[in-house]
Amino acid sequence: MVARTVDLRSDTVTKPTAAMRAAMANAEVDDDVLGYDPSALRLETEMAKVTGKEAALFVPSGTMGNLISVLVHCNIRGSEVILGNNSHIHIYENGGISTIGGVHPRTVKNNDDGTMDVDLIEAAIRDPRGEIVYPTTRLICLENTQANCGGRCLSAEYTDKVGELAKKHGLKLHIDGARIFNASIALGVPVHRLLQAADSASVCLSKGLGAPVGSVIVGSKSFISRARILRKTLGGGMRQVGILCAAALVALRENVPKLEDDHKKAKMLAEGLNQIKGLRLNAAAVETNIIFFNVVEGAKLTAEKLCKNLEQHGILVMQESPTSIRVVIHHQISESDVQYTLSCFKQALTGVKEENGN
Repeated sequence: MVARTVDLRSDTVTKPTAAMRAAMANAEVDDDVLGYDPSALRLETEMAKVTGKEAALFVPSGTMGNLISVLVHCNIRGSEVILGNNSHIHIYENGGISTIGGVHPRTVKNNDDGTMDVDLIEAAIRDPRGEIVYPTTRLICLENTQANCGGRCLSAEYTDKVGELAKKHGLKLHIDGARIFNASIALGVPVHRLLQAADSASVCLSKGLGAPVGSVIVGSKSFISRARILRKTLGGGMRQVGILCAAALVALRENVPKLEDDHKKAKMLAEGLNQIKGLRLNAAAVETNIIFFNVVEGAKLTAEKLCKNLEQHGILVMQESPTSIRVVIHHQISESDVQYTLSCFKQALTGVKEENGN
């Protein structure tokens, strides 16, 4: 029987707080498909304001939010979207833009810092004169923070350059901002500034913010009007959804300031892991709440065996490959949890048990 659990698999694993549960129990509700749920309207109004966009729409998941956004911008089958080869939309969303939307992905290499070279993005834009054989480029997608690159932040200046490129070629820009609040806190730049160049964005409520369910997509009023129809088409129109939106409003009020502490704990964990023989990571590259590291060849345990060993001590992590592991900090992880995690890693890989591993 494990006496303690430290769940570092993702920031999606958080449990609703007492304040969220109370808000859910007392939420004002109505039929959101008909557009009358007051709690949903409050959340959407607040998110539009925070992101600097005209309107917003609650959706059940970030995957649906990104899919809807791509389909609104690429409303003709055979359209093409340019996106990172390591992006969430390309890798982890079931190929929905292709299977459901008939949209063709054209990937550009993500650099270690999460960016794509602007000149490579431009080179990937199809020449309209070749439309007899090529798909038609209609959209560019960025991801901020870039999860697979270790939660790296895209600056406002970089995003502006991509936005200028999109406008130059008559394209739209969508930002997968699942962790845009993490980027905002890490960079010290307001969310609306990071999204200023974007025509649309998706923002996850159930990752770092800690709400139990949902994402919000933001954009112009006409974009959201079309998105609302697609949400219904995809089965995402829910009725008394204010129960969920009430929890998200609490998350917005209470958990955004906690992201800074999450980042500090991630840095502390990364620096501690970097001192343990058998592990390799770039602690200096940890900007937000995500850490990737490798188990080196010749280590006492393989990555798979290390994960199983940690699980026996209540430490839950995510194996990403035969040699790499991901951990994610969230607001329900304490400094004591970080120290305990480090002591378990050290014991597993070196056989040394630390006395201060709480």
